[in-house]
Amino acid sequence: MLQDIRENSQGVIAKVIIGFIVAIFALTGVEWLIGGFVASPPVAEVNGEEITEAQLQVNTQNLLASLGGAEFDQQLLEQIALNQLIEEAVMKQSVERSDMIVSSNRVDRAILENPSFQINGVFDSDLAVRTMASQGYSIALYRDALSQSILLGQLANAYSASNFVTDAELESIAALMQQTRDFRYVSVTLGTRTLGTPISQEEIQNYYASNPAEFTEEESVDLSYVVLDRNIISEEIAVPESEVLAQYEAQRADFEGSSEKRASHILFELSSDLLEEAAVQLASETRQRLMDGEDFAALALELSSDTVSAEEGGDIGYTDGTAFPEPLEDALEALSLDEISEPVVSEFGVHLLKLTEDAENVYQPFDEVRDRIERELKSAEVDLLFAERIEDLSNLAFETGDLLTIAEQLGLVIQSASSVARAGGSGLFANTAVLDAAFSDEVILDGNNSDVIEIGDNQAMVLRLAQFNDSSLLPLEEVAAEISVILRTEKEREAVAELGERLLTSRENGEDIDNLLQENELEWIDAEGVDRNAFTVNREILEHVFSLPAPEDSASISSISLSNGTYVMVELHEVNVGELSAIPEPDQERLVGSLESDLGVSDYQSFLNSLRENSDITAPLLEETF
Repeated sequence: MLQDIRENSQGVIAKVIIGFIVAIFALTGVEWLIGGFVASPPVAEVNGEEITEAQLQVNTQNLLASLGGAEFDQQLLEQIALNQLIEEAVMKQSVERSDMIVSSNRVDRAILENPSFQINGVFDSDLAVRTMASQGYSIALYRDALSQSILLGQLANAYSASNFVTDAELESIAALMQQTRDFRYVSVTLGTRTLGTPISQEEIQNYYASNPAEFTEEESVDLSYVVLDRNIISEEIAVPESEVLAQYEAQRADFEGSSEKRASHILFELSSDLLEEAAVQLASETRQRLMDGEDFAALALELSSDTVSAEEGGDIGYTDGTAFPEPLEDALEALSLDEISEPVVSEFGVHLLKLTEDAENVYQPFDEVRDRIERELKSAEVDLLFAERIEDLSNLAFETGDLLTIAEQLGLVIQSASSVARAGGSGLFANTAVLDAAFSDEVILDGNNSDVIEIGDNQAMVLRLAQFNDSSLLPLEEVAAEISVILRTEKEREAVAELGERLLTSRENGEDIDNLLQENELEWIDAEGVDRNAFTVNREILEHVFSLPAPEDSASISSISLSNGTYVMVELHEVNVGELSAIPEPDQERLVGSLESDLGVSDYQSFLNSLRENSDITAPLLEETF
């Protein structure tokens, strides 16, 4: 039923009603199954109609399933599910107040057209009943639920599909969409404006003292560890050539043994009137007719005792070497494609065979597949050995108080890592499972080896604490250069802002700034006829320009500081209104459709909000009373 509604709901209707259609089915089914046995406490009331805990849980599970089973905050899911149930309730009540009905014929037609109730495109009543029952419905309950979903769909469609866009509205929207602007701008970028200004040791010291968090090294651990690597184990394994060859022969036998032949025959069935000798003679004469050019299918229809195959030109189908009696299989094995056999005697009579298809499979030469077979054989052995060594690694990690014994018994190398922080690092120490183990109480407080940490499919690791490093403030001498760069950048930003403000003030006062631009190696950048989606102008500048009002008597002057510290002064000269005629006809049609859809969503949501605002809704879970 859900599939039927999904396929027959289009555009905004699907967005609006699918969410609570699931709930309709679930709620009706649950009431049928548990009604009279369990009295679920209400979690909300809508104009006196209760929404029970059982209904909420069913809808929450349906919502979770629709999201692919991913993990979400349970409380948030329940709030969303409850909102769906409330909206469903106010919609149902609105339908009832409007005396809207669906004819029985419409419901019947929806059931008959449901693909879930059809076999080879034809409605099957037994399948329909079984499918309804599997969803927890009797026929009557299913019809009621379907009728209700159709009504809700009609109500949603009444709001979502009845909008239109006037020519004037379209012209107005096109004027904005196709609008372009003429402007010019000056970019004052960070550079070397303050290189002549030294940064004193006092400034560095003050910054260091005022921002200790920036120079505090977080707690970390020095670790020792061993890694069991599947790829290294693979290097230990050598597969004997004899095993590779034996596997090749087995695969070739399976492959070539799967080849199929297709045959046709003319059968001369033995009887009291046709003994074997006479049948062989008749078959030989028929074979000669075939050699003389007569058609096999025509002679099969004329002479063959196997009337069923004769109607198919004598075709008896395919064999993999076992489907036909042994004498026929032996004869086919000796035939070439389209060759006619000598008479063949079987328990069924005397046959003339023709090989019509030969799908003989020829396996690749040994040299072409040798490396693949060796990899496959090695992989199986490595998998087994890797699993055994992981088990040994786990036992040794638990039983020993160091890594040396593990390294000696498993042939591993003890490695080390310094200053591994909780935030992680690179390589193995970017893995959250490794970090969790490194900072676990078992490793840090108890001083034990970690449990085996499996890293992907190819590595396993055991680690041990060598030293715990508390968080500490880095010495000033170690971070002085970094602070110097920070302070230099701040000075550059201040210098850029100061120069930018001078330029802006001068232009606002009507002064000529050409000399000032030349002194600072700056120039105007012209941008004519630029639309709001242009790639030729920085996006931040473009968004700022299109936020400005149209200039009146003179250019509109403004400024913006970009995220990278650049100061930009802008002069907006002209706003060029767009025209609908500039939009291609297909794009106009898509624009109209999009606008109508958006208006439909907006109207429907307004209607739904109105229903909620005018309803008496109590929902403690949502922490509000409507």
